[in-house]
Amino acid sequence: MKAMLFHGPGQPLAMQDVPIPQAGPGQLQLRVTACGICRTDLHVVDGDLREPVLPLIPGHQIVAEVTAMGEGVDGFAIGERVGVPWLGGSCAHCWYCRHGKENLCDEARYTGYQINGGFAEYTVADAHYCFPIPQGYTDIQAAPLLCAGLIGYRSYRLVEHCATIGLYGFGAAAHILIQVARHRGQRVFAFTREGDTEAQQFALQLGAAWAGDSNMDSPEPLEGAIIFAPAGELVPQALRAVRRGGRVVCAGIHMSDIPSFPYEILWGEREVVSVANLTRRDGEEFLPLAASIPIETTVHRYPLERANEALDDLREGRFSGAAVLVP
Repeated sequence: MKAMLFHGPGQPLAMQDVPIPQAGPGQLQLRVTACGICRTDLHVVDGDLREPVLPLIPGHQIVAEVTAMGEGVDGFAIGERVGVPWLGGSCAHCWYCRHGKENLCDEARYTGYQINGGFAEYTVADAHYCFPIPQGYTDIQAAPLLCAGLIGYRSYRLVEHCATIGLYGFGAAAHILIQVARHRGQRVFAFTREGDTEAQQFALQLGAAWAGDSNMDSPEPLEGAIIFAPAGELVPQALRAVRRGGRVVCAGIHMSDIPSFPYEILWGEREVVSVANLTRRDGEEFLPLAASIPIETTVHRYPLERANEALDDLREGRFSGAAVLVP
């Protein structure tokens, strides 16, 4: 099969012929039909995440067709369409796993990082971390729901009680989450990289009450904020934007160092919390919710062999919405 392989930071992905992987016990063999690209993929190939299993096939927003099932798998059928997210496995017996917090498991393994992912024609995945794709979505429309959507939803749940929410960084995740928030009657304020008028206009089209640069003051106090951009300097910026009792959620897997800030902007029962990965519950809740709203994803399609171009376009902010590779 054709696959894009990562051999180390600073090197472009290389198209190679590799054997089709076979499903082991508890696994599904999958024919990939689409695989989304998100900023976590950039953190992998740029070396920000330092423990990839090399050589590696990246990609963790996989939409695929079941082609074979390993021993012990039930609940799936050959030909069924499923999605595979970032979290690809956990130990199943530690305190975190036993309490529904497998996202925090010390032995968790991640798709497209420690497990070969979806920048390929075929892959295999733990059946426990595969989710049915709702009807009504094409393969490329569904792909961004599996990371931008799922981890974004986990972040959103921490501010779902807020009437006003700031989104710092308006990319794949934010363009999905604003639709959830607007569906529930919340007002959203979008903060983008400086001068990105295209992203600001995109946010307004999706129902934002206001959109501007991330270094600008919020036009009114916020009850909550989610930071999707991997920029630590946005933490004190968001703390200044939320009212007393407000919450700032750091949603990324990687962020630059947070600069020191005066205690007074944290005081007043403001909170800073982080979100790590996702759980099976997130997938079971969010994907049906996305279909019921329904969430519409804005996608930019690239053939598999143009994965390096897609990553570079994401890195440079050349599109709004999400990028998706198609084998």
